[in-house]
Amino acid sequence: MKANINLFWVLFAFCVVADIAYIIWSLADPIHGGRIEWVGTLGIGLAGVLSGFIAFYVGAVHRSQGGVLPEDRLDANIDDGDAEQGFFSPWSWWPVMLAAALSLMFLGLAVGVWISIIGAAIVAISIVGWVYEYYRGNFAH
Repeated sequence: MKANINLFWVLFAFCVVADIAYIIWSLADPIHGGRIEWVGTLGIGLAGVLSGFIAFYVGAVHRSQGGVLPEDRLDANIDDGDAEQGFFSPWSWWPVMLAAALSLMFLGLAVGVWISIIGAAIVAISIVGWVYEYYRGNFAH
């Protein structure tokens, strides 16, 4: 995790330097007439702010864990950091239905609102089905 923290702080510093250089370059450009070009300035600056936020958060999480993680130790094996990530149903079709419903919702933003309404209804059905799939049928608790 230390490597990730350092990489994000380096990215933050790079974005700050690049933003300053971009401001100076846009002020010196005769096309803009000595004005700051705000779109690029804000884009690069906000990318730096985001990387700073991520670096701070990852550093705070690293400090709160109180120990060295397996990926930070040189003598660690691959299996040391192999924790259980969760339970995933190998036969579940609900995620596919949810993805199709969300694509309908976004299609409705481009084509017509009525498609988004249909997609929202299918999203609600898909979420309920995915949450309660272990309460029915052969795999009921």
